[in-house]
Amino acid sequence: MDLARWWNTKGQLGSLGEAALRRGFPRTHHFAQARSVFAVASARCSELFSSSGSVSLFQLPEGVEEEFDAKWEGWLDTANAWGPFFQSVAAIASHDLPAILQSLGLASANDVAGLVQLKRYLKPRAVALPNAFSGSKADMTSLALGFACGEIGAPRVPYMHWGRS
Repeated sequence: MDLARWWNTKGQLGSLGEAALRRGFPRTHHFAQARSVFAVASARCSELFSSSGSVSLFQLPEGVEEEFDAKWEGWLDTANAWGPFFQSVAAIASHDLPAILQSLGLASANDVAGLVQLKRYLKPRAVALPNAFSGSKADMTSLALGFACGEIGAPRVPYMHWGRS
């Protein structure tokens, strides 16, 4: 969320990042761009909120991370097919996270409607999502949408408890 000034990645997912990484990663530069932003977002989220027994979008349990890495390898094998998706990401000109996630097919209208309920779980730098983390797609969507509770220049890290409700 460069436009919301959360990570300070200065266009890493856009044409600037592409120009910087295309030469070294001609086929997979989009994925290299994404990995670098993930690293920055993870570090920033850790600065804002960290708690044992909790899970956030950029601090997932080891098993989930391993599953993600396995899928990542498969996505790299079909890197060219991902071009339109990354072009859509590079063209984002808004900081309206729910609308962005919907436009990219990563959240539904029902998912976004549930965001209103999250306001009651706000903490100064975090959003305590009410359900225990199971690793489901719905959990991942909730963790992503929870960032919409942040403000320009002031992210709130959405998190779920791991293994308890």
